[in-house]
Amino acid sequence: MMNLNRLMALRKERNWSLQYVSDQLGMAKSTYAGYESGYRRPSLEAITAMADLFHTSVDYILGRVDEPGAYADQSNRQDEKTTVDLNNLESCMLSVDGQALSEEEIRQFIAFIKAKRELEQPARSK
Repeated sequence: MMNLNRLMALRKERNWSLQYVSDQLGMAKSTYAGYESGYRRPSLEAITAMADLFHTSVDYILGRVDEPGAYADQSNRQDEKTTVDLNNLESCMLSVDGQALSEEEIRQFIAFIKAKRELEQPARSK
């Protein structure tokens, strides 16, 4: 059984509106509100998407663990950061303010970082 209070608490901790969360999840506001109220039961895909959005585990949303970052099976824990090469993004999507970055925006971002690093390098002796 899903812990309904946790969805609402996770949303309110971030000062997010029902509309914002439902937009991020790609569903109607009434659908997400139904999950929080217990009127609707989310699919596994919806629970997974909510866990991703709130940066918590499915186990936490389902009430199987009491810590937001904990998993019922500790072997699934991923404490290590993943390095993503922005020059090779076939397997992931980047977003800013909930909007996916276009390929052109990613190219511009990479160019900006490279130019910034070049400017920050100590002046070379001539």
